[in-house]
Amino acid sequence: MGQALGDVLGLAAGVAVSPLPIVAIILVLATPQGRLNGLLFTLGWLAGLSALGGIMLAIGGAGGSSTHHQPATWVGGLKLVLGLLLVLFGTRQWRHRPKGATQAELPKWMAAIDRFTPIKVLGLGLALSAANLKNAPLTLAAAASISASGLPAGQQIASLAVFVIIGSLGLLAPLGVFLFMGDQAKTVLGGWKDWAAQHNVAVMAALFFVLGLKLLGDGIGILTS
Repeated sequence: MGQALGDVLGLAAGVAVSPLPIVAIILVLATPQGRLNGLLFTLGWLAGLSALGGIMLAIGGAGGSSTHHQPATWVGGLKLVLGLLLVLFGTRQWRHRPKGATQAELPKWMAAIDRFTPIKVLGLGLALSAANLKNAPLTLAAAASISASGLPAGQQIASLAVFVIIGSLGLLAPLGVFLFMGDQAKTVLGGWKDWAAQHNVAVMAALFFVLGLKLLGDGIGILTS
């Protein structure tokens, strides 16, 4: 199980560093029902990562590992494709990043978050985890690595749970600040929101590129071993 966790910790950290979802949850926490909406958003995020990873584990099953306890060829192919996509996305993001100190334009739907119903907030958390251009490939790659480990089903599920928890730290931190820091939370979260909004594109581009190269290396290593 240790080997499987070692393979996915970096990917989980890449999921955790997600500026746009961090901005989203801070805006959600600032709504009149901030406590409820923050919990629902986080629940949706956790459910999205868990469902996507669980589907990948179910697809991989025992076929993720060869008879010699090496990752199956399809695992290498999947990582190669996902890595290539991330590198391409990263390159595109970097080319379109804002110049100087200009803040990147945030999606228009963010301006309407204070009017979202609890169901919409839950769905937003689900979408930003499972349908995110960075998080979805990383979650699929992590689950494929876990499937390739040859571990028993219970340990695979436990490994995925650790991945989901670490991948959610970027959201759990603002939620914890909101719940436990009282009056200071508004100032702290405001600073985090401004930083994440300003550096969103550059951070995403760097993560796309670095993690994409890692997946490309993993895929090539599996296919040539």
